[in-house]
Amino acid sequence: MLISCGLPVSGAWAHPASLGRFARRAEELGYHGLWSFQRLLVGREQHLAPVYRSVLDPIVALGYAAACTERIRLGVSVINLPYVSPAYLAKQAATLDVLSGGRHDLGLGTGWSEPEFRATGSRPDPRGRRVEEYLAVLHALWNDEVAAFEGELYQLPPSTMAPRPVQPGGPPVLLGGLADAALRRAGRISAGWVTSSRTSLDDVTRGVQIVRRAAEEAGRDPDLVRIVVRGNVQAGRRDDAMPLSGDWEQIRGGAQLYAEAGVTELFYDLNWDPLIGGPDADPLAAGERAEEIITALAPAGESPSGEQSVTLG
Repeated sequence: MLISCGLPVSGAWAHPASLGRFARRAEELGYHGLWSFQRLLVGREQHLAPVYRSVLDPIVALGYAAACTERIRLGVSVINLPYVSPAYLAKQAATLDVLSGGRHDLGLGTGWSEPEFRATGSRPDPRGRRVEEYLAVLHALWNDEVAAFEGELYQLPPSTMAPRPVQPGGPPVLLGGLADAALRRAGRISAGWVTSSRTSLDDVTRGVQIVRRAAEEAGRDPDLVRIVVRGNVQAGRRDDAMPLSGDWEQIRGGAQLYAEAGVTELFYDLNWDPLIGGPDADPLAAGERAEEIITALAPAGESPSGEQSVTLG
């Protein structure tokens, strides 16, 4: 199982110096990737977690991280596809892939925030057809000499988009969602499944089975389908409902549970730690806490105590 981490995109630590320093440090420590997430706005009547109150744009933040690093992969979990046309996102994702030298992973979801749907003049339904047509447009623009598509929801006149992505076929597209239909769709037509912050270990275990079964039924190799999990870390305080909580040994033990469930990549997302990603957190203290955590949990190198970190999986 590959070990990655969340990019500083929320709250007090989401500023230029912190983002660049964290991205470079994660690369030095041997993390596989950096992951961002999307939140456009919060409705006045919405009661959302503090992590959602102040969030950088995920693609722009990844572009900044790309300029600060050389090897680490750059993923977004997830862009809500109803908010933006597939042609526009195809251009953004291809550009990020070119500027990063082929390091981009694109996670897509259908969204859940009614204020964001209203603000973008969008709607998610019909979800299945929308996702399938959206991916068809993306892949056409990234791969076809002259791309064209005529669907019920999206149309693409004969067109050429350049430059093309560096990665053959374009950035890998992973799909979010927890409903059975969404899980089967991820296994059937995408590079894999990416989970949300609300996905429990039991949900992950069940989801892995559905995704891989759907891949196999579609004639794909289920072992090649990626399972990417956002892991919310609670360092220093154990909560049995959170596998990645407690001391370093307990958190690494929780990571091993995800590996045993069939997860191919786990990213420690510190944005969900209120002392780091909270809007009212102290920026200096947030940076110091984040540094301590990613150093202690690194897939290679040494923890602050001098103990050798282990490669998980």
